[in-house]
Amino acid sequence: MTIARFCAFAAFVAHVPALQGIAAAQDSSFAVTVDPIEHGSIQLDPPLPAEGAYPAGTAVAVRATPAAGYEVDSIYYSVPGRWGSMYHESLTPEFKVTIDREKHLGASFIPAEEVSHVDVKHNVVYAKPGKKELKYDVYSPKEAKNLPIVVIIHGGGWSTNDEDVMRGLARELTKGGKLVVCSIDYRWLGNLDGEDEPNSMANLIEDVFGAIAHIMEHAAEYGGDPTRIGVTGDSAGGHLSASASLLIEQIGAGGFGKTEGVYEFQPTYLPAGKSAEDVREEMLASIKAAAPSYGVFAAQALGGFQRGLPPAAAEATAPQSHIPEASQRSVPQYLTRGTADFLIRDDGVMAFVSALQEKGQTAVYDQVEGAGHAFFDWKPNDQVKATFVKFGVPYAAKMRAFFEQHLYEE
Repeated sequence: MTIARFCAFAAFVAHVPALQGIAAAQDSSFAVTVDPIEHGSIQLDPPLPAEGAYPAGTAVAVRATPAAGYEVDSIYYSVPGRWGSMYHESLTPEFKVTIDREKHLGASFIPAEEVSHVDVKHNVVYAKPGKKELKYDVYSPKEAKNLPIVVIIHGGGWSTNDEDVMRGLARELTKGGKLVVCSIDYRWLGNLDGEDEPNSMANLIEDVFGAIAHIMEHAAEYGGDPTRIGVTGDSAGGHLSASASLLIEQIGAGGFGKTEGVYEFQPTYLPAGKSAEDVREEMLASIKAAAPSYGVFAAQALGGFQRGLPPAAAEATAPQSHIPEASQRSVPQYLTRGTADFLIRDDGVMAFVSALQEKGQTAVYDQVEGAGHAFFDWKPNDQVKATFVKFGVPYAAKMRAFFEQHLYEE
């Protein structure tokens, strides 16, 4: 499957619940299934009727209670998707779900010892450029103070998922107490957020820079150091994290394609009193390393996402086309890809690695034997969790060591 086909499919999947909900709107009630739950319980308010269905439009408060020795990982509802269940989650102990189609409800719990080292601040809103609030979660080791910060950017074909899917990686990177982690969300391509005007690839990159600007501004509140930043992400987030580390020089107020030959990214959020140029200079000095996992990096893979702009727009969003000389700005990169990945080809990652090395940049590339795509994801699904434990945990440890090496350098 090509990247273009994958993104088109992701866009289709994102529309499926809405389409099915509309089709079923004539029904007076919808069946609700409570999934089997381990290590805790959930309560529904109002309770699920005996016939197992709620009247259409019912707002149900789902509350989760962990068993002794466990914490709430998430509360969720799921609906069918082409690749299995699609999960919509809340990482707080209560989730309000509107019953507008048949849904499964459930909760995931995690051993307390897996999260006892970290404090989590959920849903920090950094901007609202359209209809969707853009937010991030903060994972701070206990008593964190002036620690380097790693920003995680989720994947999903640039058109699905949110920051919750990266919480497993966030928890792993904070182990050892040396890194604060912020997991960010961003707009989706096209009209998938319900926007009147479609979002472009440039808009997504501007969101990423805006989130980083907000995180840097508030770093001290999170126990972080705004002058030591690393970025990582998987799949679409692999592209966006590489972009965040290598396209900083293109931050500016000139607009993206509004003037012929000018392709500048204006961050979605700018701190009070600071210009895009101010933020650019701060990020050039602060973003010191990246770990883009199984992403796309070359212009030819990005040309279909530029809203009718000329080929130069694809070049402008391609990290592989903008690698600085290491003598001018060193940005070490740690890359991973599963050998069984059916979306991302080894030769595409190798081309990026070679381009980095030609510029004198440090590039470490680990192929993960037997792993498929998205092994850094975490969802309330036994198979996804098992994949993360098998592949994500050991390579998160290697990523953590990489960031600690380069963000603690003198």
